[in-house]
Amino acid sequence: MSKNRISFQQLLDYVEQLPIEQQESLIDIIRRRIIELRRDELSISIMEARTEYKKGKIKAGSVNDLTKDLEK
Repeated sequence: MSKNRISFQQLLDYVEQLPIEQQESLIDIIRRRIIELRRDELSISIMEARTEYKKGKIKAGSVNDLTKDLEK
């Protein structure tokens, strides 16, 4: 990232100066990027869970199984 940082408020001010179509495009781009980031995070979480499952650190079961384990 550049050394020339701007504040959040400055960013909002810049965005408000854009035509409405560009503001909408910016919103769409940011939404898509957030979706992609969340998808990547979920993928990593799934891979970690599978690895832990293969190592026997976690086990599959129902909610009832979990409740029974917690009661022990």
